[in-house]
Amino acid sequence: MFLSVYLPTLLISFCNGLLLPIMPLYAKSFGLSYSLVGLALASEGIGTLISDVPAGMLLRRIGRKPSMLIGVSCVALSALSMTWARTLPELVAYRLLAGAGDAMWGLSRHAYIAGVTQVRERGRAISIFGGIGRLGTFTGPAIGGALGAAFGLRTPFFLFAVLATIALVLAALFVKETDRPSLRRAGEPGHLRRVLRGHYRELAAAGSAQVFAQMIRASRHILIPVYGADVVGLDVRSLGWVLSISSALDMAMFYPAGVIMDRFGRKYASVPSFLVQALGMALVPLSSTFYGLLAATTVLGLGNGIGSGTMMTLGADLAPKESMGEFLGVWRLIGDVGSAGGPLAVGRLADLLGLRTAAFAMAGVGLLAVLTLVLFVRETLEPPET
Repeated sequence: MFLSVYLPTLLISFCNGLLLPIMPLYAKSFGLSYSLVGLALASEGIGTLISDVPAGMLLRRIGRKPSMLIGVSCVALSALSMTWARTLPELVAYRLLAGAGDAMWGLSRHAYIAGVTQVRERGRAISIFGGIGRLGTFTGPAIGGALGAAFGLRTPFFLFAVLATIALVLAALFVKETDRPSLRRAGEPGHLRRVLRGHYRELAAAGSAQVFAQMIRASRHILIPVYGADVVGLDVRSLGWVLSISSALDMAMFYPAGVIMDRFGRKYASVPSFLVQALGMALVPLSSTFYGLLAATTVLGLGNGIGSGTMMTLGADLAPKESMGEFLGVWRLIGDVGSAGGPLAVGRLADLLGLRTAAFAMAGVGLLAVLTLVLFVRETLEPPET
């Protein structure tokens, strides 16, 4: 597991962390408005959104290992391509390619973990997996900010491409296929339609919570760097430190989150998570200094850490074993609507009403996630048999 899944995950997460302080400023260097910066950032999520369901169907046909390899290859190629982007259409196209790779890479690993864990161990297994990703994200922003400040905003993309290629080699050498694809079931007409018809109530209720949850999570990636640069006046190196310190607290909470999910229930972790994130987002527009913004992002990191793996665990709990690929593809599609919508909403609101208003609006989205989870989503951790 270390060489086949954990280390490649750590490398790709580190690469994504590299770009957190870089990507919004890189997009702005093209002379774009806030709305177009939001579009550039959201395009990766849009690519993932478009690819989620096809990736779920392809997963059943070709298996988990080929899906991982294709996904990482797309991510590496996208990062390399970003180094020579010169126009907004190029920027969007390369981010769309990264999104398609993320869909295949993420879904294949999610299906693998869901398939080999028991329900009462799943929260810890997925939260540890999420913690490994957070470890990479924790170390990435400060290094990405330092590289961008010293060598230019395109430099982190070179490092991303190299490390993603190493992740590809590790996956090719050490991943063992654990679920041989069933071509008969993959070819059944209407199979995806039957999955949707049989689980539409749960997908509607839990999926709504997932949209709101992913919106507030994704909105941080545009709002914090742009607010820090344009309102607080921070340089890219300082932004890297703000994001890395926030990620440190986020990372530290992954195992407690798993224990809470497996001992008390999934909602005992998810509801506090998004309540705290709403509070942190509301603190952002009240900050005007490095330390004020750091305090707000620290609260955001704490909230996100408490919710480590909650949405993935909920999806794995709800997924039928006989149709896991299709169900998780739809589940990720729903979440990625929020991931793509967050940056777009922030960019549009910032252009119309200002960055502070956009931050308060995202805090409201976090409260919507809390209310939906409390009122409409069932607890999927069943009490142990006596």
